[in-house]
Amino acid sequence: MTASFSIDEDLAFAGKLADAAWSAIRPHFRALTAVDNKAPPQSAFDPVTVADQAAEEAMRALIAAERLAYGITGEEFPSKPTDNGLTWLLDPIDGTRAFVAGLPSWTTLIALCDRDGVPLIGVIDQPVLGERYLGWPGGAAMQKDGQTEMLNVSNCKDLRHAVISTTDPFILNPAEQGAWTHLRATARLARYGLDAYAYARLAAGTIDLVAESCLKAWDVAALIPVVRGAGGLATDWRGNTPKLGGQIVCCASEEILDQALLALRRSADTV
Repeated sequence: MTASFSIDEDLAFAGKLADAAWSAIRPHFRALTAVDNKAPPQSAFDPVTVADQAAEEAMRALIAAERLAYGITGEEFPSKPTDNGLTWLLDPIDGTRAFVAGLPSWTTLIALCDRDGVPLIGVIDQPVLGERYLGWPGGAAMQKDGQTEMLNVSNCKDLRHAVISTTDPFILNPAEQGAWTHLRATARLARYGLDAYAYARLAAGTIDLVAESCLKAWDVAALIPVVRGAGGLATDWRGNTPKLGGQIVCCASEEILDQALLALRRSADTV
């Protein structure tokens, strides 16, 4: 049985986790001396840094001190099982390539999921810019400079007028690249290299569609509450409830989603 949770209390605690992560990351941003590759030989470069590991360790220590019954699933270390049906999903630096390059488009992702893997709350934190995006059932907000601003997706309803994003089309397989090429040719503007920050800006109304593939649970869980809380939609490439991983598309409107799925369904995962 999943324990009950308090939106206010758990969002506040997620903020503490984000603060702890940034404290661990800050000394290393634009000051890295070593970058390791966690990918197997002959695979694409998959960087990991001491900042990734230190930030996740800091968040795990805080959970152990204040939320001991909660499970933890993170990118850098083995999972800890839940005792109460609630699990924190942690990605200390989503966009490590951007981080290594000294770019402020990486984020820290934090989500709380129930026993069925449904994300209850999400945080997309970009501390260099001082922007923290929060999502919960029925709402989303950005905290910046001590102020809290409620978020709403754009009112765009036509893919031809949309701003769209994917992190890197070259990591898509050939069929997925074909679908993305169709979207790019139809949309007004396409931007790349934003990682999870693109979903934050979708919630804030400046991007209208984000489509990606090859994601892990910790890449996805925080995004869904933020996008949906701002009034957006999040599905897999077939238009179904998104899994925690694989393919995801997030849109500002049902109309854009319907138009995008005409292309995305052709290369949707079969499992």
